[in-house]
Amino acid sequence: MKIHEYQAKALLSQYGVVVPKHVPAFTADEAKAAAAKLIAETGTEVVVVKSQIHAGGRGKGRFKEDAELGGVKVVKGADAAGAMAGRMLGNTLVTIQTGEAGKKVNRVLVEQGVDIDRELYVGALVDRARERVCVMACAEGGVEIEEVAARSPEKILKEWIDPATGFCGYQARRLAHGLGLEGNAFKNATRLLLSLGKAFVELDCSICEINPLVVTKSGDVMALDAKINLDDNAEDRHKATWSELHDASEEEPTELEAKSYNLSYVKLDGTIGCMVNGAGLAMATMDIIKQFGGEPANFLDVGGSADAKRVAAAFKIILADDAVKGIFVNIFGGIVFCDRVAQGVVDAAKEVGITVPLVVRLEGTNVEAGRKILAESGLTITTASDMADGAKKIVELAAKA
Repeated sequence: MKIHEYQAKALLSQYGVVVPKHVPAFTADEAKAAAAKLIAETGTEVVVVKSQIHAGGRGKGRFKEDAELGGVKVVKGADAAGAMAGRMLGNTLVTIQTGEAGKKVNRVLVEQGVDIDRELYVGALVDRARERVCVMACAEGGVEIEEVAARSPEKILKEWIDPATGFCGYQARRLAHGLGLEGNAFKNATRLLLSLGKAFVELDCSICEINPLVVTKSGDVMALDAKINLDDNAEDRHKATWSELHDASEEEPTELEAKSYNLSYVKLDGTIGCMVNGAGLAMATMDIIKQFGGEPANFLDVGGSADAKRVAAAFKIILADDAVKGIFVNIFGGIVFCDRVAQGVVDAAKEVGITVPLVVRLEGTNVEAGRKILAESGLTITTASDMADGAKKIVELAAKA
């Protein structure tokens, strides 16, 4: 689950990470009032107005309705902050991560201006190869870390957290030293890195980035920006807090609906809808569709209990995408029986009223009974002998649709 910058900062601050004073706002008037509050507290009229969307690159992004305006702006005074928020709110911000569709800005963050001396990068993620959480640091902050990794990978410093000992002080000091920090800045960065490592583990993050991490001219070290993604698999441990962080407006409506049926669904840009049981088989299905010249319209895993209700919900979700020209149902009956799936497909197809070509491939437990149900259904269902046969048939049928 992705969360907004101001939410990430609130979580990190609970672990001792220093962040600038800030106030989220949902209207121009709220932004003006927030700026006035910050100005009174800090004694400086400089504030920053930041668009809040679930995507990076906001500073370099541009609004569709106002090409001269970026997603992050430094202004002076409460009136200017309110006016700037008014230009951002309700408009669509396009960044390198959103694609041309962009994302609508429904909230902004008003933040105190900071006297910056240096910009750095720190972050943490799961290193699956080492089966450890990796804490990273780089002296080049304020730029996409992917650019640095491609251009100068040796500049990215790494320490791995041993689950038995946690993130140790000597590791944090080694990273701070590698960043070239001294004096108060070194001590403050060491504390911040230890807090980051602890927060990552206890919050069940999948990624946590501070970019830029800034050193002020007074030696303070603070998170000027923050990005946190939370691991959905840990939701049961955080139900009380995570529900408040969720912003449904940032998600695909079909993906939200799929979640309500416990379906794993991700919308893609192709024309062939996929309904599969098992994540690995779903990935292979998308690959083989591309091999035969088609483009998958989605990733959809119905899981091990593909009954009529779940299959019907899956069909409705797939068909909600107007780009879909055909559907490929690819089921391997291990835990789930093929005859039950076949009956579910037939019942769901009758309920939903499928008007695009439908190809079904069944294999595994009770496969012959399943194929018989499809053959006697009276519906226009094309069966396939194997996965390659099914992929080839749906690509050909979709092209004619």
